[in-house]
Amino acid sequence: MKPTLLLALATSLALACSSPSLAQNAPVKVLRYAFPIAETGFDPAQISDLYSRTVAANIFEAPLTYDYLARPAKVKPQTAAALPEISDDFKRFVFRIRPGIYFADDPAFKGAKRELVAADYVYSVKRHYDPQHKSPNLFQLENAGILGLSELRKKALADKTPFPYDTEVEGIRALDRYSFEVRVARPAPRFHYTFADGAVMGAVAREVIEAYPGRAMEHPVGTGPFRLASWKRSAKIVLERSPNYRDDLYDEEPPAGDAASQAIAAKLKGRKLPLVDRVEVSIIEEVQPRWLAFLNGEHDMLDRLPNEFASIAIPNGRLAPNLAKQGVHMDRVPLVDSTFFFFNMDHPLVGGYTPDKVALRRALALAYDVQREILQVRRNQAIPAQSMIAPMLSGYDPALKTEMSDLDLARAKALLDQYGYIDRNGDGWREQPDGSPLVLEYSSQPDNLSRQLQEVVKKSFDAVNVRVDFKIAKWPEQLKQSRAGKLMMWGVAWGGVSPDGQYYLDLLYGPNKGQANHSRFDLPAFNALYQKLAVLPDGPEREAVMREAKLLAVAYMPYKVTGHRIATDLMHAPLQGYRRHPFMRDWWRYVDIESTAP
Repeated sequence: MKPTLLLALATSLALACSSPSLAQNAPVKVLRYAFPIAETGFDPAQISDLYSRTVAANIFEAPLTYDYLARPAKVKPQTAAALPEISDDFKRFVFRIRPGIYFADDPAFKGAKRELVAADYVYSVKRHYDPQHKSPNLFQLENAGILGLSELRKKALADKTPFPYDTEVEGIRALDRYSFEVRVARPAPRFHYTFADGAVMGAVAREVIEAYPGRAMEHPVGTGPFRLASWKRSAKIVLERSPNYRDDLYDEEPPAGDAASQAIAAKLKGRKLPLVDRVEVSIIEEVQPRWLAFLNGEHDMLDRLPNEFASIAIPNGRLAPNLAKQGVHMDRVPLVDSTFFFFNMDHPLVGGYTPDKVALRRALALAYDVQREILQVRRNQAIPAQSMIAPMLSGYDPALKTEMSDLDLARAKALLDQYGYIDRNGDGWREQPDGSPLVLEYSSQPDNLSRQLQEVVKKSFDAVNVRVDFKIAKWPEQLKQSRAGKLMMWGVAWGGVSPDGQYYLDLLYGPNKGQANHSRFDLPAFNALYQKLAVLPDGPEREAVMREAKLLAVAYMPYKVTGHRIATDLMHAPLQGYRRHPFMRDWWRYVDIESTAP
């Protein structure tokens, strides 16, 4: 072939490869994995479950976020131009939003490109106070006492009138197009952490909410890197790159001693986010098909290796050689979470604060076999808990030992006997002190993990001759019933959203009943400690108060906390850049799917 012909062919090929049409045909990078539990929806003012929050956090943006690689966790600006200005008394917070950030396109904007402004955050915060939304995250704002908003909420409830969004209050207002301030009634040294969670403080556009009345859960429109492309409820969620997402470059700060994170940062630094074009999330509740989908390459990652496969995939905590040969890699870290079951403190059988009711709960807690759960159900992917507060948080004390983790059948039986919970009719089961049946009702789900936990519950309570029945329903239904105070007992988990351990004590604070406080525990002594914690700066005094609050919770036992889990995530070779963060849910933008073709 003549040189001139070769040059012509090369030139032609170069032009073809640089043409827009061919660029548009470049392989689409798709992240595929599964949730083990169905979502409930995607409205920041209405959601609380982990899986809905994960999706929402990738659609909506809070003013702040966390550095994806920094350990310990480090808050940094997201839509804000800088960290907030915080007054010396921790009662005033000023956020300044960067110009040039835009919402994803939506017909509600009537063809205009809609810029994010300070008023959007003012409106979004107010939505949590709107009674119609029954926000499960309202407690995070109420605890600080944003001035004027509680009064608006109470008036709307009393008058049965729509929430007055246009009424300006001292507690939150736009200072100009790109700045807003928040004023609170009490010092709140850690209040800004709330504004680092896009699933709660993500900005929504008022036009969108009003254009689709009653449909905010199914029609999310945010400024984040992804937008909802399709959704088949409880089956599959598909998100795609938002064309309006700004030029956001990978610039994370890994710790000096973490070689893996250092390598990720060096490789991806300066790349435009998000790195993938599309995210496909399947809902697969049973562990076997979820595991097989990963092994068969249908999913790029396995989010939290199911306990049943721990001995196969990670014998002795190390990745199995056969998986390593296939290019699978793992990320194994302690979760900032607590697993527990609660007693409804308003229920006539297990609730109450009298000595006999406290004795019943403590006896049942002492009868519960935590080690059986950790060994047989968790497959050693957890450590026993001594209190509600999880590791890596303020208030966690690794040296603390309480009866929370104890298995003591003799003491459990003695407590039941002492307070009149005995077998009066000779059928082998204990009755209540008044002779009426003692039958517990434990709510659970139909999936395999829940069935295994049910077996531990039954064996534990059978050992002290207390009968238990199981009330089975899907997760979203149990959550709805729990918030309404209609469950006697339910086993769930609580995940951290910031470095502050007080978020876990939210589960015990009386005014949070129906929100974080599923047990409906309401003890004045505990409430007073909680309020004191909220205004104290970090330090030894606050740690001492946290210890006192934790011990009160152990004494009254509204929650039997069983453990703190360890997560092992598995990834196929094409998935690059993944590191589990202790708090942030919006990690999809930071991972890449690389081609393995030669």
